[in-house]
Amino acid sequence: MASVLSRWASPELRASIFHFTVYLPGAVSSVYLAIWLAEHGIPAEQIGVINALPVLLLLGINMLVGRLADRASDWRSTILIVSLLSGAAPIGLFFVHEFWGIVLVWLLCTIPGGLVPPLTDAATLRLAQRTGTDFGSMRAWGTIGYVIGTALVGLAVTAYGTAAFVPLFFAVSVGRAIIGFTLPRFRAPAPVATLADANPEKPRLSSALKLWFVLPILGFALVNSNNAVVGGFGALIWHDNGIPDYFIGPLLATAAAAEAILMVMWRRFGGRVSARNMILVACAASLLRFFIMAFNPPVAVLFVTQTLHAFSFGMGYFGVVHFIANWTSEDIAAEAQGFATMLQQGAAFVSLMLFGVLVSHLGAGAFFASALFALLGMGCVLWSLKLKPPKDA
Repeated sequence: MASVLSRWASPELRASIFHFTVYLPGAVSSVYLAIWLAEHGIPAEQIGVINALPVLLLLGINMLVGRLADRASDWRSTILIVSLLSGAAPIGLFFVHEFWGIVLVWLLCTIPGGLVPPLTDAATLRLAQRTGTDFGSMRAWGTIGYVIGTALVGLAVTAYGTAAFVPLFFAVSVGRAIIGFTLPRFRAPAPVATLADANPEKPRLSSALKLWFVLPILGFALVNSNNAVVGGFGALIWHDNGIPDYFIGPLLATAAAAEAILMVMWRRFGGRVSARNMILVACAASLLRFFIMAFNPPVAVLFVTQTLHAFSFGMGYFGVVHFIANWTSEDIAAEAQGFATMLQQGAAFVSLMLFGVLVSHLGAGAFFASALFALLGMGCVLWSLKLKPPKDA
């Protein structure tokens, strides 16, 4: 009995359970936020603004919060605080119906919520490195949660319509905050300070920000902005093109399921590929995926292209977090991840604003812009590899 309890109390299991909840609010918003907004009379351009404004404001906040989290005794307290804030904010969605009211409340929901994933990723990766466990298997639970979330949201919306969106978003946000209280300590216990440690020289992120280091992170940011576009506009485009609503949740879930499979299997082959080559594969997969989607293919083809998300996001994500971990120290772990997230959000902001305009004129053809972003990402990674080869080269 004691061994069972100790297993359930293990840091790895508690981190995995929290990861399961991290992307549930995103699952709810990806399936039906755009359609819910459209039914409130919000045009595509303004939907782009609603999706993009939180991303813009998060640009600098992520690095600032990451720096504060690195200076705290553990990352747990910061993760819990932002989870609680993002759990309380959705109450306002029950009372707003006009553009500016929705903008304000959505900002309050998504700014603290957007801080949760990069902090959790940085903390969990360091926990895995410290304990010798598999980061991929813990992180995969976030994707599994997303898959289950999109499936359940699809069923709820089919049964109750868009009226289900706000209650579901509020429920999963509160649930994530509650589970946050079970988070483990991620750092190792602090060593006893000695006189020699009185004035240690702390590493700074600025010393790592060389061109070869920034380029791969920027390359993935360009690719990842395409995933933000799918989350912000994919459901609306498919809905307007006549794809039945009961396919929208499964389409999004297919992408996440493919990602989860890759993450679970990662330990078997991940060490054979360098971090920047992972990002390069992500760029190539994204280019193929969105070039096909731009032609508005039938739903059967969309299910196939959605499986490419395993590489366009899953492999690229692993590439970025391992690239950062390989070339930075634990003292700037969350701040470095916050820098990567800042670039991702900057690219996502540009994509969402651009896409809001393009969708109004081109419909699914707007995905050609996503293919172009993927091509630019490939160029960034290849440039970095030319400037500085991998460590084992």
